[in-house]
Amino acid sequence: MTRVSVTQTNFTAGELSPDLYGRSDLRAYVNGAARLRNVFLQPTGGVSRRDGLRHLDTLTGRARLIAFEFNTDQSYLIVLTDQRMDVYLDGAAAFSTAAPWTEAQLADLAWTQMADTLLVVHPDVAPRRITRASHTSWTIGLWEHPSDGDRSYEPTYRFAHPLISLTPSGTVGAVTLTASSAVFVPEHVDTRLLLRGKPVTITGYTAADSVSATIHEAIENAFATRDWTEQALSPAHGYARSVTFHNNRLVIGGSREVPHHIWMSKVGDLFNFDTGEGLDDEAISFDLLSDQLNAIRAVFSANDLQVFTSGAEWTVSGDPLTPATVTARRQTRIGTLGPHSVPPRRVDGATLFVGATGRDLREYLFTDLEQAYQAADLALLARHLIHDPVDMDYDPTRRLLHLVLADGTLATMTNYRAEKVTAWTLHETDGTIHAVAEAGGQVYVAVDRAGVVSLERFDPDLSLDAALTGTAETPKTTWSGLDHLDGRTVRVLADGTDAGAAQVSGGAVTLAHAATAVVVGLPFTHEIAPLPPAVSGGRGGGPGTMIRLIRATLRLRDTAALWVDTGRGPSAQPFQTFGGGAVLDQPPTPRTGDLSVRALGWQRDPMVPLWRVVQDAPLPCTVLSATMEVKVTD
Repeated sequence: MTRVSVTQTNFTAGELSPDLYGRSDLRAYVNGAARLRNVFLQPTGGVSRRDGLRHLDTLTGRARLIAFEFNTDQSYLIVLTDQRMDVYLDGAAAFSTAAPWTEAQLADLAWTQMADTLLVVHPDVAPRRITRASHTSWTIGLWEHPSDGDRSYEPTYRFAHPLISLTPSGTVGAVTLTASSAVFVPEHVDTRLLLRGKPVTITGYTAADSVSATIHEAIENAFATRDWTEQALSPAHGYARSVTFHNNRLVIGGSREVPHHIWMSKVGDLFNFDTGEGLDDEAISFDLLSDQLNAIRAVFSANDLQVFTSGAEWTVSGDPLTPATVTARRQTRIGTLGPHSVPPRRVDGATLFVGATGRDLREYLFTDLEQAYQAADLALLARHLIHDPVDMDYDPTRRLLHLVLADGTLATMTNYRAEKVTAWTLHETDGTIHAVAEAGGQVYVAVDRAGVVSLERFDPDLSLDAALTGTAETPKTTWSGLDHLDGRTVRVLADGTDAGAAQVSGGAVTLAHAATAVVVGLPFTHEIAPLPPAVSGGRGGGPGTMIRLIRATLRLRDTAALWVDTGRGPSAQPFQTFGGGAVLDQPPTPRTGDLSVRALGWQRDPMVPLWRVVQDAPLPCTVLSATMEVKVTD
């Protein structure tokens, strides 16, 4: 038998897929883990119990969260629910108004911001602009395009077949338009078109090939003509799918009926889509054509305009970007998840997007070696964690990318490309998370708990979920204000000490002992488990051999509680052995240092971790590294 010491200095590969348990030759295996649940992985390699979730407000239903960054000092959170918009400043409600989007439409929303204006689009709803006037004054209005008399400079498109003609009954004023084939629907009423370049408004629907209309500027004659285009965004043909600002132009990527088309406004005139004579600053309009006609899922402004479709990724560029120089190039053939909208995010100079399979997260990045864009899969080593994402946002302060999954869990990736750190963990809570947003350095989530949707925020001062804090000048046992947890069994932290479980009744909780400061919320369990140790190379061990853990030594930082399982269930570790005695009526003092745990017994199953940290104690815990002293058979 051979005695071996195996040290894991960091966890910068994160939780690895069980498919990799036989790949001890990988660098990621050395720095990976079998399970990392409800922990944040630091870019430096340690893992800490994740922040708790502070309860902020009860929402009316499922929500979409949108960050609104007016400037570096003023950040807002816009919460869209069923036909309602709420604005939050520093976690407190500041404004509320009616909104045009139903709950079913929230998942398909796309948006972009410039200064005090947020543009929001949906393929079935007329585009809106949300404008901030002050903390407590916001408006929602339709897009307004500039006009010249009766001519509106809005996006246009030829929806009908090129051979279909229109015949007007006159040259100006009230007329009847007769089409050579069926092209009209009742929703065409009050929409606009250009007939031989002249503005026309449809005033009534007669049949699929006939409508009444008003020609606002006289045309040459009343002969049949194929020279006509329609208002691109309308009730008849749907509205925009995606939107962004790029090179001082407003860019619309696709609509309901032409999902492969791109419209760009005039330079500096963001709602003017008049293509005019094709001058350098005039609007641009073109189809994104290739061997496949894929729907545009998102447009994103970077060095080039990046276009993400259902089957490929493109760049649109020009030096400068003009109607004459615009060039669209397909770069990769990954495809973007749809039809719901998961917005791409900019991280360390790359654009991250969810692949069409819903099982991968791609890093869209220009590489000098290939002189082209590549789309590496950042979830390749943790594929078991990623399935059908529904929302995504990035926390630059901690370098954490949060990915909301369809089952209500939250997959989080620590990303630091300069140090080659790509590490995944998974967060679970007593409920289902369905939206996330980072605003002003704070990460917010919308959580459905037992049918009640709450707005909550990650808080480093908390270790419980749906939590609230309370203080009193004199100690007391009854604490109220917990209506959102009524009827639930909660965990209580009283004067910094774990006071155990309690039942909320009538929005209040009663403690066994009086306290002056409490934290009340739902408990969650964090878990850290190592991969099977790679012990071979002439020293015994290898597949099929028996192994025994003699001792596990964990290097801790600012840890107030630690429960370790070495095969006989989790047990609390006494800190007195490495920091002096504890005072029983005082909150535990966080400790930093090494803690050794001894173990007994042999095992042959490599899927069972030799040790694991598993605890629901609402106290801080950080593991920096681990050393296993093991004995293996020759």
